[in-house]
Amino acid sequence: MEQIQITFPDGKTQQFPKGVTALDVAKSIGPRLASEALVAKLNSNAVDLASRIEEDSPIQFITPSNPEALEFYRHSSAHLLAAAVLELFPDAHPGIGPPTPTGFFYDFYREKPFTEDDLQKLEQQMGQIVKADLPYERVTFPKEEGLKLFEKMGEFLKCELIREKAEPVFSAYRTGKFLDFCRGPHIPSTGRIKAFKLLSVAGAYWKGDENLRPMQRIYGTAFFAQKDLDAYLAQVEEAKKRDHRRLGRDLELFSIEEDAGAGLIFWHPKGGIVRKEIEDWLRDELLVRGYDLVATPHVMRRHLWETSGHTNFYRENMFGPMEVENDEYQLKPMNCPGHILIYRSRSRSYRELPLRLAELGTVYRYERSGVMHGLLRVRGFTQDDAHIFCRPEQLESEVQACIEFALATLKTFGFEQYQVELSARDPGQSGHYAGTEEEWERAEGALMSTLRRMNIPFKYIPGEAVFYGPKIDVKLVDAIGRPWQLTTVQFDFNLPRRFGLEYVGSDGHKHAPVMVHRALLGSVERFFGVLIEHYAGAFPLWLAPVQTMVLPVSEKQLDYARTVVQSLRAAKVRVQLDDRNEKLNSRIRDAQIQKAPLMLVVGDREAQAGSVAVRRRESGDAGSQPLEQFVPWIRQLIDTRAIKW
Repeated sequence: MEQIQITFPDGKTQQFPKGVTALDVAKSIGPRLASEALVAKLNSNAVDLASRIEEDSPIQFITPSNPEALEFYRHSSAHLLAAAVLELFPDAHPGIGPPTPTGFFYDFYREKPFTEDDLQKLEQQMGQIVKADLPYERVTFPKEEGLKLFEKMGEFLKCELIREKAEPVFSAYRTGKFLDFCRGPHIPSTGRIKAFKLLSVAGAYWKGDENLRPMQRIYGTAFFAQKDLDAYLAQVEEAKKRDHRRLGRDLELFSIEEDAGAGLIFWHPKGGIVRKEIEDWLRDELLVRGYDLVATPHVMRRHLWETSGHTNFYRENMFGPMEVENDEYQLKPMNCPGHILIYRSRSRSYRELPLRLAELGTVYRYERSGVMHGLLRVRGFTQDDAHIFCRPEQLESEVQACIEFALATLKTFGFEQYQVELSARDPGQSGHYAGTEEEWERAEGALMSTLRRMNIPFKYIPGEAVFYGPKIDVKLVDAIGRPWQLTTVQFDFNLPRRFGLEYVGSDGHKHAPVMVHRALLGSVERFFGVLIEHYAGAFPLWLAPVQTMVLPVSEKQLDYARTVVQSLRAAKVRVQLDDRNEKLNSRIRDAQIQKAPLMLVVGDREAQAGSVAVRRRESGDAGSQPLEQFVPWIRQLIDTRAIKW
């Protein structure tokens, strides 16, 4: 019998009969690996354990301890859901069902809506299929034969996908009565799925196109252990309590007004105060760090976006042009062309570089209605944008300064954990990127060496670069462990060339500068939404819209309460007097609901002694303090931007 050679991750090799299954190879290593392995990788390609190996190959087994394992596990969980749906609701027509970073979903076309009760029934049915330990069986069909089979089954959505995407011979997976057009791979059987939960039903559109058929999307999640599922569900419940959309309404921070349009934010007075504090800190830091502050128009001639390449690479995210005096104008989706025009407004010397231009600039991008989400995904937002024009030899030091600035920003606003990613191009998709191979290698190398020199761990992600260059993303991790994409540092050798940017070097000749795009907050709106959820609306003292509430016990202390308010206002403390004709406990409760960091109760004793009875938002009664001591104490906390106090 013909033999093939299998190479294991440790470099050892072993001979096996040609046609051996990946599962048989796992069994040869040991029963534990055979029972834990979910899928295998042959030459880095993921395959089912039942796959036969026909040639020499390196092999790797994906077990639950592997970071990639959940993706395969959740993909199989999506098929488990679809199998349960077709058992209970044969009138449903399955669409697509991919894994996601937090779970999975499956889209169905069905005239009758699914209900919460249906989700419970589906979970029970999924449990029955798990107990039955049904195999995920891979079958293959010639395209025309498979298409006829799915047509006979009445699965018109699958037929559409097969016509569009299927190869001459395509694979499908059978799970009980459910047959799905799918490339796989899948785990061996349903019995491997240990912990799952269906979360919700939402509306969707076929292929994500709102002009196509409306679908129903069932969301779920799955984990290898019940304790992990329980922890995730607890996080989901905590996230609901922290939802910035609800807190934004309850705390009167912002709103989205239907009369004005979707994805457009109205900042209310309290939210406006928080925004001012964020922007004031940022502008001060920009000046200290050598940036120049600029401002550019919201609307510019459309040909700028043709020159920049955005109309080719970014068209679907731009609003349509408007005609003015026989010329086309464009709402700006980016600030970069405006900063480039400022650079290009006169000749530049190498002595002026690096030139760092920063702007809190409002931009407008077309987002589909189905993806907008409170402050986190909007159509109009303000970027804390900066563009750094520098000589090639200055690039790494400028990138390092940007990252140091980003980490200082996280620390200032109370974020202690973060993750860093380096996004590079996909070498197989060169047509999607501007620039030469040599330029990309040089740019990616510069970003990588900067991170390594700073001893910052990072994840390398090929295929995620923007069209004009590689980038570094810094994701903050919030109070309940969720990562948020905010900071980005992007290298660009494309725009300086497109706009003909130059500087006169020390040699007297003209040279092209390199350019760095930099945003720290991402956008003021998104950053504010993350702040709300991180702190559950209970902002640190220096950011709080109302920093202290003054609560007189009765009308008799009202004059003294006003004196307290005047003293605090004179010290530039944001203070509010609650002199409503309500019981003191009721007013204290209202102040806590509004998440005021400090409450100052004043009664006869405080009025006579010139003191205040301090209550903290989290811990309650903090004792009495002379007013003349309290005012400098709170002022110092504000000035130092204390997070914990």
